[in-house]
Amino acid sequence: MASKKKGPRQLIGLQCSVCKAFNYVTTYNRNNEIAKKQAGEKETFPLQKYCKKCQKHTTHKAMKKLK
Repeated sequence: MASKKKGPRQLIGLQCSVCKAFNYVTTYNRNNEIAKKQAGEKETFPLQKYCKKCQKHTTHKAMKKLK
């Protein structure tokens, strides 16, 4: 039986900013994002990823927290 995942990693969906298609599902460490904001560093999202619908590299933003 699988146990519940523990830790700060969260599943999120990445959405294309041009065509609004959800193309990728990834995880990120919430604690690292909070530390980056406090230190004034560049954040992880948005990312440059390939969009199958647009057929080019576009900016993808973290939109949904998945369960």
